[in-house]
Amino acid sequence: MPRLPNSFLALATSLAGASMAQAQSAQDAGQTPSASVQSASPLVSSDSAAVGDIVVTAQKRSETLTKVPMSISAVSGDKLKEQGITSVADLTKVVPGFAFQPSDYGSPILTLRGVGLRSVAIAVSPTVSVYTDQIPLPFSEMTRGATLDLQRVEVLKGPQGTLFGQNSTGGAINYIANKPTDRFEGNASLTYGRFNEVDGEIELSGPLSDTLRARLAVRTEQRGDWQQSTTRDDTLGSRNFTTARLLTEWTPSDNFKISINANGWLDKSDTPASQFVAFAPQTPGPAGRQTLVPYLQSLSPTPNDARLADWDPGVSFRRNDHLIQGSIRADWTVAPEVTITSITAYSSFRERAPIDNDGTAVNDIRFLIHGDIDSVSQELRASGTALDNKLKWVVGGNYESDITKDHQVGTFLGTNTTLAGLDFDGFVNTNNQNIKSYAVFGSVDYNLTSTLLLQGSIRYTRQTIGFNGCLADNGDGTIAAAFSRVASAPIAPGQCVTLDPVTFAGVPTVTSSLKENNVPWRVGISYQPTSGSNYYFNVTRGYKAGSFPTIPGFFPSQFDPVKQESVLAYEVGFKQSLLHGLARLSGAAFYYDYSNKQTQGYVTTAFGNLPALIAIPKGDIKGGELQLDARPIRGWTITLGGTYIESRVRSHLVANDPIGNLVDFKGEAFPNTPKWQVSADTQYDFALSARLKAFVGGSLSYRSSAQAAFGNLPIYQVKGYALLDLRAGLSEGPWRLEAFGHNVTNKFYVLNLSHTNDTVSRVVGMPVTYGMTLSRKF
Repeated sequence: MPRLPNSFLALATSLAGASMAQAQSAQDAGQTPSASVQSASPLVSSDSAAVGDIVVTAQKRSETLTKVPMSISAVSGDKLKEQGITSVADLTKVVPGFAFQPSDYGSPILTLRGVGLRSVAIAVSPTVSVYTDQIPLPFSEMTRGATLDLQRVEVLKGPQGTLFGQNSTGGAINYIANKPTDRFEGNASLTYGRFNEVDGEIELSGPLSDTLRARLAVRTEQRGDWQQSTTRDDTLGSRNFTTARLLTEWTPSDNFKISINANGWLDKSDTPASQFVAFAPQTPGPAGRQTLVPYLQSLSPTPNDARLADWDPGVSFRRNDHLIQGSIRADWTVAPEVTITSITAYSSFRERAPIDNDGTAVNDIRFLIHGDIDSVSQELRASGTALDNKLKWVVGGNYESDITKDHQVGTFLGTNTTLAGLDFDGFVNTNNQNIKSYAVFGSVDYNLTSTLLLQGSIRYTRQTIGFNGCLADNGDGTIAAAFSRVASAPIAPGQCVTLDPVTFAGVPTVTSSLKENNVPWRVGISYQPTSGSNYYFNVTRGYKAGSFPTIPGFFPSQFDPVKQESVLAYEVGFKQSLLHGLARLSGAAFYYDYSNKQTQGYVTTAFGNLPALIAIPKGDIKGGELQLDARPIRGWTITLGGTYIESRVRSHLVANDPIGNLVDFKGEAFPNTPKWQVSADTQYDFALSARLKAFVGGSLSYRSSAQAAFGNLPIYQVKGYALLDLRAGLSEGPWRLEAFGHNVTNKFYVLNLSHTNDTVSRVVGMPVTYGMTLSRKF
């Protein structure tokens, strides 16, 4: 076991000491925080003066947030609606330590406590796994509609490889949907905002018979263009997204229940355009193709205006993506202390997304992403209690099969589009994978005393990945003709142009496989002197599966996979009710020992210095977090949270930076890992009359600066920023009217920087938006 840094131990001692002192004071005063615990509601009612305790299912059983001995951020569905949280990316506003950025080709990158995976591929296992009602969304591109009609969201921080189906080194996000009700109820809302945004949502729930209930939720988001071309009278950026879910629950008896979930979404929005930052040719000098060089050299960096960008004229950038998912869950109480649960799910994802991320009005490079994912998963588990409820246990198994297709169809006129004196204009990066995972798991919680809890959980996972892919001609024959000049035999249009390193003949395809197994585990001890306090220490080993890259490989060796990564995590934390239930303080200190960290680097290819997956042999992350939830007076709620993270590469690794320089990454921080992240939210509800009520509120989120890639290049620094949202409104009976503003200071901020063929470009966040929402419950 590696030695823990002194700074980690000092922070842990400080946090635990302060909270233990508060717990002793509470006991001495005869405080009973249990009075503040709410049995089911994620938020206390507005007429209560106490801070409520959310009921969560982080350990696959219902228990209050305070009693779970791990770091969890849980936010109710009502709170998410109040703050306008409609996507996974928006969780940065309410979850300290969580970061989001789009990849170079638009796929989402989710990071918790500095643990994330930046990759240009869509079919790569994430470090932060996402579930809806414990149903996996195995790849991050599939998560767009997960925020519909929620009871709450639970964000579990740290490795989560024991109880949940996907191994993950960063954490897990579990969305809990609102369930069908025993009586008819519903909600409808309509939003109008800047850029002609019109959003509508409706939820209907109620019984269909004495034993059958159903809930239907539908949301559509429509918005006009918000981006403006820097070179012509043209706009881009419309939003056209619709998602729906139908839940049914059948309870033929008191000890048996079947839940069926049918959901999906359709996304026909424009893909965002990028801003030009600098000219950085892949093939500098006369050796490169000169078609666009004079134009690119003449460009100036795009001003710091969020609405400005550029893209190829006369091309539609409307995506055509969809997800269809269905699941069946059965819960059978076979004995008073034993329940058997089966969850079967199927997901089908299709993506057709045109991407122009060079930030210019010429075709330096443009992609059409063809992505297909078919996923089948099955979990069977048993859970129960024994020894007069002193022992809680879970045992089970998982199976998952994913068939993925990731084809990046590129067209370009950049400096790297020439070979052996012949220019070419297109190519296809192909990556087809057949992934199968098998796992068995178990966990035990044992109460040594009424205040002392021991926990342990373990999983064995075996995964096999079959891969085939290559760099291929797109059918026009230009790249096949160019590679034929260096190959030992002619290559036909539409065929692979990847070359055998011995014969120099084009290969039919590159085939390979990766077989891995691992044993993630967690052990912990928790001390709970009162119902409103918890002090815990956990040690966790987590893994994330290996993956094959999606790149233009000149030789088959460039498609070699990166192996699985692992994290050994130490965490000490506390949760403490304060001021007789008027506040709750929680905190944690953590240290992660990282091995074989997967990340996006850059490698030399046939087309120059391009993105690819690499592995960092050794690294570590240390930090701490605090969160305060308070209700100083009736009607006024405050939430403050912050995370501090230090990350570094511990081992020597000489590799390319984004511009193609060879550098040693040792000592550098992990990309997209700001040291500081802070979030705050407050709202005051008050009465104007016996029936009319009003509210005012706002939220602030801040992150410090970070590098977008290894190399410590000044041009790749993402500056820190703070975003302010405000809201106010009225409610009377079932009616509610809210006025809102997001990024009300119109702060310019950068989400990602990348080297895209011959340019450095950036993706930026939206400018100020505002509008009004009218809703009614019935």
